[in-house]
Amino acid sequence: MASSDSEPLAPRVQKLNSIRTLISQSPNLTTIPSNYAFHQASTDSTSVVVSEPDIPLPVVDFALLTSDSPAQRSEAVHRLGEACRDWGFFMVINHGVPEDLVKRMIDACGEFFDMEEEDKLEFQGKGVLDAIRFGTSFNAAVDKVMCWKDYLKFLVHPQFNSPHKPPAFRDVAFEYSSRTRHVARKLLEGISESLGLEPMYIDKALDLDKGLQLIAANYYPPCPQPELALGMTPHSDQGLLTLLV
Repeated sequence: MASSDSEPLAPRVQKLNSIRTLISQSPNLTTIPSNYAFHQASTDSTSVVVSEPDIPLPVVDFALLTSDSPAQRSEAVHRLGEACRDWGFFMVINHGVPEDLVKRMIDACGEFFDMEEEDKLEFQGKGVLDAIRFGTSFNAAVDKVMCWKDYLKFLVHPQFNSPHKPPAFRDVAFEYSSRTRHVARKLLEGISESLGLEPMYIDKALDLDKGLQLIAANYYPPCPQPELALGMTPHSDQGLLTLLV
């Protein structure tokens, strides 16, 4: 929590196209604009953030989940089912998506956010159903308090869409989306089996050949008053399965 002697907030800023613009225009920024503050500084010095680092996260070994060994696959399916039932999320290891590809995708997204403002505005979204959307906050059109982030979202399945710049972005995104889609569908096969269903039950029931796949990249720049700002408000993803990097 913020201490009682936190610096006063900066004046409210008019609508910006990106938080990156605010940072570039004010390189010596020491306070955040008031419309980016989710709460004022707390005077309660006893407030603490509680964490429990010793609780192990569930781990799903993708290599075992896709193994030819019935025993190994059965055990992996069981662990996957437990993770879904008890936690709602899990870590996937040995997933087969090359580390270099993941790095290239992250780097490509970084290069996108580093582009000049006018280049990024070419992809500025007008609505939530746009195939490619660059924007800021969560929903800047209605947010009363702005999130400290910019984002890029683009639909990659069943029809592939992607920004055409920076160079090579589109090629990297196509490969990354294909490899991660394979992982997601295999995980869903395991989840189906963990529920006592046929492996392809979820896939067929939801017609995933026509299902939407979205890549979302978020940019969180350094914040001078992180105790007052939020990069992302509490929310629930509306999709079937989210893969986090």
